[in-house]
Amino acid sequence: MDISSVPVFILAGGFGTRLREQTEFRPKPMVEVGNHPILWHIMSRYGLFGFKKFVICTGFKSEVIKDYFLNYHALNSDFTVDLTTNAIRYHGIHHNERWEVTVAYTGNDTMTGGRVGRAAERYLGNAEHFALTYGDGLTDVDLRREFEFHVAHKKIGTMLAVNAHSRFGEIIAEDNTITRFNEKPDLPHSLINGGYFFFRRDFTRYLSTEGSLILERAPLTRLAADRQLQVYRHGGFWACMDSQREKEYLDELWKSGKAPWLQEPKPGA
Repeated sequence: MDISSVPVFILAGGFGTRLREQTEFRPKPMVEVGNHPILWHIMSRYGLFGFKKFVICTGFKSEVIKDYFLNYHALNSDFTVDLTTNAIRYHGIHHNERWEVTVAYTGNDTMTGGRVGRAAERYLGNAEHFALTYGDGLTDVDLRREFEFHVAHKKIGTMLAVNAHSRFGEIIAEDNTITRFNEKPDLPHSLINGGYFFFRRDFTRYLSTEGSLILERAPLTRLAADRQLQVYRHGGFWACMDSQREKEYLDELWKSGKAPWLQEPKPGA
């Protein structure tokens, strides 16, 4: 199957209230990690595996995302503008992305399920499968392998599952003496929704365009009850930018030059 024909829907319309210091004037997916919005980082992860078609499901401050993609060449290149004719010449294209990006306004107050339903109704086309993710999570999962797993198991949906992180630091002690701290320990027996999904088009039967529909409630709950939701376990890197502290953590990984989500998967990994 040609993976480049599989559309990737990205939920990018929420208010980002838990990251208010960054989201007063822009949607959360446009908050930068390094010198690119986290939305770009998410798309780049998919791009590593050959996904090229993206549908950005926008809401709050959708004009910020529209402006970003409308001016993508200008933001990533030198250019000359003829102010008489308004003609623009770009001097080299300083990016390698060959993406097709649809920016779909899905309503300011629409919940996640309604966003997917509205965007899929307009832009799923004839695709037999589609990817779905949120606009604030990064991972080093091999998305091609997850997609192949999804197709092979013939279920309607596949959810990435990752180890939960404790909200609290762990104290490591020996003989009542603290030896070190483990700031965010994994909880190896607790799995959470990692936010990277694949669905067959049949999943649209579980959706609607109703603005109050929450993806994580009725649609996914019903899919699980029908035993049509497969889990794909990933023990590698995963992080969600849900606070200023988590943004700074991702910034540090970017500055190191070894951001896990931008690394090619290792052969056999």
